[in-house]
Amino acid sequence: MPEAASAPSSSRALIGDSEFDRDTAVVRREPGVHDIDLSAGWTILGAVNGGYLLAVLGRALADTLPHPDPFTISAHYLTASRPGPAVVRTETVRTGRTLSTGQASLFQYDDAGNEVERIRVLASYGDLAALPDDVRTSATPPPIPPLEQCFGPEDGPAPADDGSTIADRLMIRIDPATLGWALGKPSGKGEMRSWFGLADGRDADPFSLLLAVDALPPTAFELGLKGWVPTVELTVHVRHRPAPGPLRVSITTRNLAGGFLEEDAEVWDSADRLVAQSRQLARVRLG
Repeated sequence: MPEAASAPSSSRALIGDSEFDRDTAVVRREPGVHDIDLSAGWTILGAVNGGYLLAVLGRALADTLPHPDPFTISAHYLTASRPGPAVVRTETVRTGRTLSTGQASLFQYDDAGNEVERIRVLASYGDLAALPDDVRTSATPPPIPPLEQCFGPEDGPAPADDGSTIADRLMIRIDPATLGWALGKPSGKGEMRSWFGLADGRDADPFSLLLAVDALPPTAFELGLKGWVPTVELTVHVRHRPAPGPLRVSITTRNLAGGFLEEDAEVWDSADRLVAQSRQLARVRLG
């Protein structure tokens, strides 16, 4: 069990009754059509965070498919989403005894009133509680110092008002070994490690894991690059329901070429279980 495995909180929100739950809730208009007002509280530089969006589509698919939990979900981000009304259209592709597969797309309207597809996903769902307990792995939890020895946004100078609001809704405490970029001394290694949770103390569930893999500062910062790093494609594998307590997230990049990089993420729970993995392709601005 890792040291400092509980986040400080005087009152903790419950799963199903937190800001994250309210802001990712979709309203079924009719079978296969869901409405949502994308919250401005999950934006980075004015654009809605990709992990938050993936959780929105994940919940719409959970309302469509007969199984409750995302096992694997792959998203292509076609255009940048903005806060405001959106429509999610879902379709059941196949239903089996242990797995069901569906697809979903999120749409918004542009300034001219034209419908624009923002994201398209394909996902397979099952029941994580029904999986066997047998684990055979060579993976080990990331070496992150205790939570109180790591650093969050509150430990630095007051941020400029750049329209990024998501940090107020997260508990992020970054490993000092991957924080050189914040001091003007990036390590040159594509690594980012952090404790992670929701600021209101809500424990993690499969849908918040979809947020966790895309919520840390990009590894491009530790490579000495700056600016927005938009996601092109993101695939997440959910392996287990997380135990209560903060998560540990480790993200690595091994290859940046042609203005694109990959980010491989692992998410570990307080019981030292690997509960989610992901890979994304992202665009970076060079020079």
